[in-house]
Amino acid sequence: MEKGEGRNQTPILEFILLGFGNVPELQPLLFLVFLVIYVVTVVGNILILVLAVADQHLHTPMYFFLGNLSFLEICYSSTLLPRLLASLLTGDRTISIKGCFVQTYFFGILSATESLLLAAMSYDRYLAICNPLRYAALMNGRICCQLVAGSWISSFLACTTINIFLFESKFCGSKEIDLFFCDFSPVIKLSCGDTQAVPLLILLVSALGTLVPCLLVLTSYIRIIATILRIPSTTGRQKAFSTCSSHLIVVIVYYGTLITVYVVPTADSHKVLHKLVSVFYTVLTPMINPVIYSLRNKEVNEALRKAILKLVAFRNRHGSLKDNFQHIVK
Repeated sequence: MEKGEGRNQTPILEFILLGFGNVPELQPLLFLVFLVIYVVTVVGNILILVLAVADQHLHTPMYFFLGNLSFLEICYSSTLLPRLLASLLTGDRTISIKGCFVQTYFFGILSATESLLLAAMSYDRYLAICNPLRYAALMNGRICCQLVAGSWISSFLACTTINIFLFESKFCGSKEIDLFFCDFSPVIKLSCGDTQAVPLLILLVSALGTLVPCLLVLTSYIRIIATILRIPSTTGRQKAFSTCSSHLIVVIVYYGTLITVYVVPTADSHKVLHKLVSVFYTVLTPMINPVIYSLRNKEVNEALRKAILKLVAFRNRHGSLKDNFQHIVK
């Protein structure tokens, strides 16, 4: 029996993103909260990206990956939050099928790329701590570019393959998606006809794009921790761990929420909790990443301090020149 049998076969042209429910009194508060989160996310990640490019001391593989991660987080938030903010501001929770497909497509690419980038960053930390003598040779500029390009290209190909099948699907009956954004699994559940191949394809791609990088990260950190524990001095252990602690926190937060959302079964009674975890994974994680890296990283803090001092010096010099010019004119 086909999936659409017994369901209203009238084709639909748009979906309704249920989001956080239809509570008009909460809409202004939610709008302000998510607007602040979006601004902080974009500004924080732009700051990390600018520091990684402008400061010569940060021209290392670790900060090359961090700059790419910050760029990705800006794109990631911009894929989801502007649409959510518009919905909260206008009260219009509908989204066209094509618009939903586009959001799903870019969300999938960025999510998969982030998983692979985090795996590349853990491999970088593994080489730096476990094989320091060959680190410069094994993690040179060409290898870094290949790892970043490979992350983007493989994610693009995987999500394009899924979206080709998704674009061929027909939708009828219910058009409600109980999320604030379009995701592959909720969308495909609304399709009519025989779509069993698509969920299997999504499962396969998700497993390869999430589980494999997660295992690589886990393996890298097992080796890293084992190496750190063999360092005889306490100071040496602390210094070695400080070089990867920020990344480790980001990895735990990212994969912890990712597994909770996509792997752990969710009963109807836990849908609210599931939605809150989705918010953390899609909205809060891109915001807290710059905070984690800046608060726990002396090099980033030092680069930020020097940038602020240069900005203050430039402003003072500009003000002094302006005062001199006005004095001459008078």
